[in-house]
Amino acid sequence: MDASDIARVQAYLRRILGSERVTLIKPARPGLSVEVAVQEEVIGTVHRDDDEGEVSYSVHLTILDEDLPPLPKAAATPARRRV
Repeated sequence: MDASDIARVQAYLRRILGSERVTLIKPARPGLSVEVAVQEEVIGTVHRDDDEGEVSYSVHLTILDEDLPPLPKAAATPARRRV
């Protein structure tokens, strides 16, 4: 993706997600993925696809289990039903 693609996709994501904190980070070397960040935390990547002249962009979000809040106690242990 070139600088123009990055700016356009970033503007779109900011608009639809309602946050100016979304930033696309240009890769250090050509051929690497453009990263999606919210503030300083990288949350995924953006890829450009050009198929017979039709251009699209796909966003892949990665959520690490360690970043999720803990399960509530009730959900962690299924309740036993009395018969």
